[in-house]
Amino acid sequence: MNTIANNIADFLKEYAPFNHLTFEELATIATNIRVVNLEVNKTLFQINDPLHDSFYVVASGLVNLSVIADAEENILNKCHEGAIFGLRPFFAKNNYTMTAKAREESVVYAIPIAVFRPFIAENTDVLNFLLENFAINTRNSKDKESMHNNQISDSVFYTGQTSEMQYFQTLSYNNSPLIVAPLTLVQEVAQLMAESKITSAIICKNDLPIGIVTDNDLSAKIATGRFPISALIDKIMVSPVITVLENVSLAEAQLLMLKNNVSHLCVTQDGSDKSIVKGVISEHDLVVAQANNPGVLVKEIKRSQTAKELKQIRLRLADLIQHSIQKNIPLTHVNNIASEITFALLKRAIELSILELGSPPARFAWLSIGSQGRKEQLLPTDQDSILIFEDVIPEKYREVKDYFLNLAIKATEILEKVGYEYCPNGHMASNTLWCKSLTDWIKQYHNWINTPGENSNDLASIFFDYEIVYGEQKIEDAINNEVFKNVENNTLFYDFLGNDALRKNAPLSFFKNFNVEEEGPNKDKFDIKTLALMPLIDGARLFTLSFNIKGINNTYIRFKQLAMTDPKHAETYLECAEAFLVLSKIRALEGLKNDTSGQYINLEELSKIDKDKLKNALAPMRDLEDLIKDKFQLTQFS
Repeated sequence: MNTIANNIADFLKEYAPFNHLTFEELATIATNIRVVNLEVNKTLFQINDPLHDSFYVVASGLVNLSVIADAEENILNKCHEGAIFGLRPFFAKNNYTMTAKAREESVVYAIPIAVFRPFIAENTDVLNFLLENFAINTRNSKDKESMHNNQISDSVFYTGQTSEMQYFQTLSYNNSPLIVAPLTLVQEVAQLMAESKITSAIICKNDLPIGIVTDNDLSAKIATGRFPISALIDKIMVSPVITVLENVSLAEAQLLMLKNNVSHLCVTQDGSDKSIVKGVISEHDLVVAQANNPGVLVKEIKRSQTAKELKQIRLRLADLIQHSIQKNIPLTHVNNIASEITFALLKRAIELSILELGSPPARFAWLSIGSQGRKEQLLPTDQDSILIFEDVIPEKYREVKDYFLNLAIKATEILEKVGYEYCPNGHMASNTLWCKSLTDWIKQYHNWINTPGENSNDLASIFFDYEIVYGEQKIEDAINNEVFKNVENNTLFYDFLGNDALRKNAPLSFFKNFNVEEEGPNKDKFDIKTLALMPLIDGARLFTLSFNIKGINNTYIRFKQLAMTDPKHAETYLECAEAFLVLSKIRALEGLKNDTSGQYINLEELSKIDKDKLKNALAPMRDLEDLIKDKFQLTQFS
């Protein structure tokens, strides 16, 4: 091996993913590497350029990756020595979607993909690294801190997520594929593909897949004259076909395409070629899935200028949630994704309102309350919020409050257009009752907690589930301090809140039948929100406050924390946590199916298994009720 190649191999072995390869393997790669010298501001590739046959490693200098947004060049990442970039040719066939330009005099190594691909197929660590780097591009592969802090999508968007996200990322594909018999003429298949506007056909024998033909095969084998158009399709098909299970993730699909150097995967019932075909995944499907990455949606939200644009993203969020639930992604993960995107939508509505009204006259905090505050809003139900502005001199109070009321009116209007209905109870920052100064809010919480019975209509327990969306964290902290100072050993407050939690009707009758609505538009339906979820939500909140557990609003996480704080009753808390997930999933599926809030369940449409699941999830409620009565010494309803 020559000295230059030797030096390159020595350099590469210091950085991932090359540190997973042997020196002999690196030597083979190094002898095929092309050294590229870049002057200052020299472009290696730019947006819409055709893909190169190589990917790149920075040997020295600095290369910036950028995109054009709003007529400005936005730097997405700065690639220092050892950084790997330009991986798009591995994963997609469309052109580059970003520009790589030398910020200073630089040397980069161009590694031919054809040379590198065999080493990928044999090494899972290298595969995983490349997959992660397609979604995220790191400054320095040896620098772990920068690996986590500088995650940039290689397609164009900041993701803010690690590649772990892609292991439960939704993946939509063609579930009505073109299936043909082995003895069908190529001409006929080509016509069917053109008419259907699809890029592949699955060849099946006895209903089982034996091969696949793609538009690439037609170009390479028919258009070039290697085979006549009158040939039988089995003469040009690729066999065997690579098969996967129906719930394959984005990451797994990318991995399989890369490993097998194919552009399509055949989805079958059991994931093998010994079961019936259920669909086809194309490279295009992977590109579309990348565009629905949660981080991508957040980035698009930040760029949105109208309610209409935000609504389109909210609809894509609904699709993301639906596919994730159908693929049995853990509901805790789905909740995390949904709440991150929901909060980005809320924040953008406030930002757009500020842009219209001008800078706020005082610091403030916008808090989401209720299901949004608990980060449990899988479905777009109504909006609940409060606005707290810092104390100002009395002469300024009216003017300042008017500004924030106008701000809240505009923001809630935007959110209503996005798909979040107005709260029917008026629990919104646009209501003059729920838009006021910090001192007024402290008085409000003080009165609620210390004289809960006097204005019981005003005491909505959802006001104790709050999460800052926008503004000053110190303002939320001040409310937190006030709440926990006042609830400590406050028998009257816990008596009121405890009885309120127990006042809900039982979900099951004495004979273990579901208690359903007796009249009205939801007659004979089961109110899963009021009878099943709310008792768990109320119980979790009650115990969290009493055990002085701060900063946790989510019901599931509250129960998990309570199991650690109060180990004597851990079993009950953990059962309640799991029950909450089961009930939330049932409600979400009902809502997604009927485009509703999912509050009322049509029991007749549930299978026996789902009815049993629902009934079993209600079992821990009796233990929770007994625990509330015991801890707060509640023997009767107030």
